[in-house]
Amino acid sequence: MTASPETGTLPRLALTGVFGGLFCGYLGLSAAIPVLPDHVRDRFGAGDLSVGLVVTATALTALLTRPVFGGLADRHGYRQVMRFGALAIAVGGLLYFLPLGLAGLIVVRLLVGVGEAALFVAGAAWTVTLAPHNRRGQLIGLYGVAMWGGISAGTALGAALRHFGIGTVWALCAVAPLAGLALITIAGPEPQIARPTGGRGLMLKPAALPGLALALAAAGYVGLAAFIIRDLQVRGIGSGAVVLAVFSAVYAGTRLVIGKLPDQLGPRRVGTWSGLGEAAGLLIVAWSPNLPVAVLGVVVMGVGFSLLHPSLALMVMNNAESSKQGAALGAYTSFWDLGLFVWGPATGAIASGLGYPAVYLVGAGCAFTAAIMAYTIRQSATTE
Repeated sequence: MTASPETGTLPRLALTGVFGGLFCGYLGLSAAIPVLPDHVRDRFGAGDLSVGLVVTATALTALLTRPVFGGLADRHGYRQVMRFGALAIAVGGLLYFLPLGLAGLIVVRLLVGVGEAALFVAGAAWTVTLAPHNRRGQLIGLYGVAMWGGISAGTALGAALRHFGIGTVWALCAVAPLAGLALITIAGPEPQIARPTGGRGLMLKPAALPGLALALAAAGYVGLAAFIIRDLQVRGIGSGAVVLAVFSAVYAGTRLVIGKLPDQLGPRRVGTWSGLGEAAGLLIVAWSPNLPVAVLGVVVMGVGFSLLHPSLALMVMNNAESSKQGAALGAYTSFWDLGLFVWGPATGAIASGLGYPAVYLVGAGCAFTAAIMAYTIRQSATTE
């Protein structure tokens, strides 16, 4: 069954394979996160700098290779590149078992980041080609839900399995991506599309402005995730974990309930309002005097932040050539990794120098700027 732009029917078997493969890959990738900090300290006697390098090494290679794998997926097929990504993550899980030393562990994490880049970008481009034209934004959003679901499940399972020994966690890191590989392999056929010709530039013009807006919007998310628990403790409010849980639920629920809005109302309009919503929510959090107001702030922020990414991604798709969708998505999503790299230390410096509320104010300013940028992005008349 193939997607029909006229009827809006979906190729459910193929989407199950793509979404399931993504979920399993991220489950295996994320299961290591809860155990790596203590493992690095206890096994190698290393400090916080080494812990940071090990945990974030995947983001470095993901940042550098997403556009590469996007182009390869356009040229050689989405299934092949997605399978490579799942296999690379699984190999990383097996290598965790070996006594490779601290440097070797960092190399393994770099390999896992390569796998993540290939898995995510190829799957995202495959999803776009499978989606009816009037549901592309919705499916891009649901694809993100599958990713975050894998991250959440992997983190929870990794934390639970550590009590049975770290080898149990490493086994999950290897087995889950292999299950994803199987799902990707048996997924329905890829649509027949034209393969790209001409240049192989990695930074495609349609991805630049939406990608920069995405990188700016990441500031608010990074600040909230990093500091809301400690901030609410300092204010005497507490329950920061509850606030984060509400944000996560709103983020996923928004895409499930109103994920069609970028398709129905247009990505430019929804992207603009989403950026403004993220900014408004962060302002509420910054000045919240109690828990109900803080929860209100993350609800407003969560709705806006949730729809901003699929809106910007749909703008990229609308302005990119149909034969270069993977390369365009790869370039676009690299800006997310760039945003995390920049805003991680930057928000830490802001919090140290100006206090936690300043982190949210800076995030709100960045989200407002992202909204303005979304409004100024011109859309092509066609999606060719």
